[in-house]
Amino acid sequence: MDRRTFIKGTGIVGITGLAGCTGGPQDGSGDGGDGGSEETTSGDEGSMNESTTESSGEGSASADINVGMVYALGGLGDKSFNDAAQTGVKQAKEELGITYNEAQPSSAEEFPQFQRQFAQGDEYDLVCCIGFAQQSALKNTAPNFPDQKFMLVDSTVEQDNVANYLFKEEQGSFQVGHLAGLLTSQEFAAGGGETSPDQKTIGFVGGVDAPLIRKFQAGYEAGAAHADEEVEVLTAYTGSFSDPQAGKEAALSMYDQGADIVYHAAGASGVGVFQAAQEKGGFAIGVDSDQSKAEPDYADIILASMVKRVDTAVFESIQNVANDEFEGGSTVTLGLEQEGVACVYGAEIGSDIPSGVKSEVDASAEAIIGGDISVPTSTQ
Repeated sequence: MDRRTFIKGTGIVGITGLAGCTGGPQDGSGDGGDGGSEETTSGDEGSMNESTTESSGEGSASADINVGMVYALGGLGDKSFNDAAQTGVKQAKEELGITYNEAQPSSAEEFPQFQRQFAQGDEYDLVCCIGFAQQSALKNTAPNFPDQKFMLVDSTVEQDNVANYLFKEEQGSFQVGHLAGLLTSQEFAAGGGETSPDQKTIGFVGGVDAPLIRKFQAGYEAGAAHADEEVEVLTAYTGSFSDPQAGKEAALSMYDQGADIVYHAAGASGVGVFQAAQEKGGFAIGVDSDQSKAEPDYADIILASMVKRVDTAVFESIQNVANDEFEGGSTVTLGLEQEGVACVYGAEIGSDIPSGVKSEVDASAEAIIGGDISVPTSTQ
């Protein structure tokens, strides 16, 4: 029996027996992650939840599509990576009429469990695995469920039932590094921050120290050097994507050492970077989502965000399944040219950035796309 026929005949089927959850999923018509249709249990690195969202597109060609979402560590509410992924599945619900269910692992050890729970029983047309840390688990899960379609963000698993999505984070990070390097080399004040050009120092705060996050750092450092080789980039890693206090302490140290601008690739830990910027009268750069909008309380110090279109990857993978165009075994890579990454100026103070600075940032983007600038993907 075809999976869509099975789902249509049985309706929405929740996951049962997910460890760490307080109960089974509750049916609801909310947003699938923000409303009262979920139950959560806090963990050391975040929380796990499961919520079922009823389809608003009954009768459409895609109304029978059911999607399982396994989020990265840090969970929903990070106003960054996971929330961007959820935006994609919400878009699919609205535009394609799909239903979905969510899980927020509190540790990497839970990735295999949630992947298997979604894959069992032919209830889900697609299981979205969000984040590079799920690669190891999916390498074991995917071969054991050859009829289940998976998508993976930020890493690759070479299986016919896995569609992989990668991003050129280094390119977008080069852009915000170029911006930071240009601004720290001149007098600039806007909102709650200002620069001190005498020192030419900026910072980078990463979450877990992993090759993927090093791509952010490498691009940022290269962009700063492209602006001015005298710019110093201070770096630190919090060891977590869900520890705002650690992010704040790392950033405070950088501002105390003379940094004007700190860029983070640290998930929810990045909120601490924004807090530190406000306390010290510096600037910050967000990541993954436009954090000047996602975190409006800090919009007065967020110069820009390195937006990474995780939402696009999630939506397109679901749309491909809905259109019977799933390409298992493929890898899609999204960079500046594909608009998969971008430097998006802050909603409140982005307009204060000098037009000459923005023109230089635009020019470096064109040079990267044209192959005139090669951006490193690893730190020295």
